Amino acid sequence: MLSEQPAIFLSLIETNKGIIYKVANAYCMHSEDRKDLIQEIIVQLWRSFDQYNDKYKYTTWMYRIALNVAISFYRRENRRKQLTNPLPDNIFDLADENNGGETGKQISYLNQFIGELKELDKALVLLYLEEKSQQEIAEITGISETNVSTRIGRIKKILKQKFASLNA
Repeated sequence: MLSEQPAIFLSLIETNKGIIYKVANAYCMHSEDRKDLIQEIIVQLWRSFDQYNDKYKYTTWMYRIALNVAISFYRRENRRKQLTNPLPDNIFDLADENNGGETGKQISYLNQFIGELKELDKALVLLYLEEKSQQEIAEITGISETNVSTRIGRIKKILKQKFASLNA
């Protein structure tokens, strides 16, 4: 069984790599940071692979690890940025804002607003947008279903207010 683990793990990563990329995109604005985060998530998944509890689906296990790694990475990067004077986030943005039309602008604003949320709220929105059930979100994040429901309701209200302020 031990010799089969790398093949099973690689197959699992290949099948569910979208989870890793979505989490990395939600927590990192820059491609180099995303690459580092993706690598760190895969390393942590491998380290905990032999401790996987088959009580949960693989995707639940992967989301839980990926989000925990991403939150730690995000906090570490924020501390580092507070100690340095980084270049502005938009310095390398060469795309014309009007290229995506109105829908592109709305998506851009949504990504910006989600990026401004607290770590756990960002994770909740990501899972909600993935159409995960409240039960699955609760299992992944380790909070109660009631808390998931309450927080998602509050997040929706915040996002609606931010969009409304754009049109005011």
